[in-house]
Amino acid sequence: MSRLKEKYNSEIAPALRESFGYKSVMQIPRLEKIVLNMGVGEAKENAKVLENAMRDMATISGQKPVVTIATKSVSAFKLREGMKIGCKVTLRGEKMYDFLDKLISVSLPRVRDFRGISANSFDGHGNYAMGIKEQLTFPEIDYDSVDKIRGMDIIIVTTAKTDEEARQLLTLMGMPFRK
Repeated sequence: MSRLKEKYNSEIAPALRESFGYKSVMQIPRLEKIVLNMGVGEAKENAKVLENAMRDMATISGQKPVVTIATKSVSAFKLREGMKIGCKVTLRGEKMYDFLDKLISVSLPRVRDFRGISANSFDGHGNYAMGIKEQLTFPEIDYDSVDKIRGMDIIIVTTAKTDEEARQLLTLMGMPFRK
């Protein structure tokens, strides 16, 4: 069992139950999944770019990414329906906790001029979304093997009903929110 999951079971869940006054154990918010998304606009012209992005994402997540496909044609972007435009990974269970632990303790502190992440990126239903400007903040990525610096979106999906509950859950897990 990962360190973060043990911490959730022993410290975080009881603290959340006490602070919000839950009657049932099933009401206590917990992590459901983490989705990593990397949009690769240059994949329209060069398929090799998408392969490199998928390789980087697989290295970061420890799981094979799925190719995302355009659902609509947008002439302004020279995009047709069915074109491959990115990749994504959905993490659950142990891999999810391991990734979140690595994100909080290793990757975010490596970001240049890091002062914490925004506490305003909740969606109103207890889910949190953030973006990372470069994949080099993850220690698994070798600087010499990177062809281009790409960013990615990280969406943390929780079972919390409100943003306040989700913020408390992530704060107790160690998420470095800006003061």
